[in-house]
Order: sequence, then structure tokens, then C-alpha cells
Amino acid sequence: MHTNTIIYKNIRASFTDTGKGSAIVLLHGFLENSTMWHAIIPDLAKKNRVITIDLLGHGKTENLGYVHTMENQAEMVKSVLDSLRLRRYILVGHSLGGYITLAFAELFPKNIKKLCLLNSTALPDSKERKINRDRAIAMVKKNAENFVSMAIPNLFTEESRTKFSKEIQFVKEEALKTSKQGIIASLEGMKIRKDRTFVLQNRTFKKLFILGKKDPLLHRDSLLQQAKGANITIIEFSNGHMSHIENAIELRNTLQKFIF
Repeated sequence: MHTNTIIYKNIRASFTDTGKGSAIVLLHGFLENSTMWHAIIPDLAKKNRVITIDLLGHGKTENLGYVHTMENQAEMVKSVLDSLRLRRYILVGHSLGGYITLAFAELFPKNIKKLCLLNSTALPDSKERKINRDRAIAMVKKNAENFVSMAIPNLFTEESRTKFSKEIQFVKEEALKTSKQGIIASLEGMKIRKDRTFVLQNRTFKKLFILGKKDPLLHRDSLLQQAKGANITIIEFSNGHMSHIENAIELRNTLQKFIF
């Protein structure tokens, strides 16, 4: 997969651009990068133009500061898409990528054709979650490698940890490439993100929630509640937070249906 870069606010922002047709923009999650989409791109790119973007402080995109807010991230994504002269697109965001997708939908609603939240939520961090973010930041400052080694397996169901041990190892290796500053800046940004359920309620474009029934990070009932009255299609998979690995075939089929 060929990687391209643009200069954004004096830093390098990295992305891939594959295929021709309607534009689909894929935004990865925390501690991930564009490689998380590699298995999905070939199928989607048969009839579409697929763009993946490394978020601030992740993959080959450099750090912008000590806090990367969801708005900072959305503005960087917009700059990449503007550099490609794209006006309207389908946005798909995994976890952190979903938070950024919602910030993007608030800031630039006219550019969005459809929106998909994959293992993500429109709600802000709870008090308890904010405390956990601070604990995580302290841990990263001491030993980022330990933090990553503990954080990644916790995203999967217990069953998946055995079944996808090779894939989990790859996710870990990619996560370890994330700089300490990049990890902390994202944790700080996620901790202060705002409630964006109003974006789901007020925007008229087509919306899709993809959730894992056993997602250890997200409460299924809360997601179903967010979708009420917001004209959102909900698709539930059987596993955890990493649907692109734990339910790869179902995810591919679901995204293809949503896009066409």
C-alpha cells in the first residue's frame, strides 16, 4: 500500500489513496494506524476510492502538540481530503476514529454523504473513565511498552485472544511504533471530548452503528439508547472491540452494503 504525505501546520500527515469512484474515508482507532484497514481496502477499492489517514501522533503522521483534541484531528483529516480535492465522502471511524468522525460531522456536515461508527460512541468519557485516562497517562510516562502490551489484548474477547493471537501480536507491534507523546496527546484529547449525541440526532445523512455484543469498552444498551430516534441502522457482531479482526468477513460485507 503506497503511502502519501502532505504538510499540515508544519508536520507530516500520512495517508493512502487506492481505487477510483465514490470516496470512502477510513479512520483508525487509538494505538492503531492505516495498516488496520489493509485487509478491507482491496474489496472496497474495486468500485470506490478508499482513503486511509494516519491520525495525529499515529502511524507516520507526526505530533501536533501535547493534546490532540477531536477537533484538531478532524481539521487535519479535512486538510488531507481537501488536498485530494474531495468534496463529499463516506466516513468510517473505528473507536477513536469514530469520535473524530463525529467531530468532523459537527464541523463539516456538508462534506458527509454517510457516516459509520465502528465500535465507537457519541458519549464523552464518564468520571471513572477520565480517572482511568489519567492512570493510563501516568503509566505511559513510566513505561509506554508495558501500557501497550496490557492495553491491546484487553480490546478482544477472551476467546479471541487465543483464536487471533497472531493478529494481536501484529496489532501490538504496530501500536509500539506510536510515540509516547502521540499516546499521551490522544489520551488527553479523548478525556476532554464532548458529548456528540446531538450530531447523531440532528444530521440527516445515512448513519450506521456497528457494535460488538461483547465489547469490553462500550455498553451495548448505551449505544442502542444513542441510536433511538436518530434514524441509525444498527448491526451487531458477536465479539469484542476489534471487529475488523474478530468479525472480519461480516464487517467487509456490512461496509459494502452500507457504501452501495
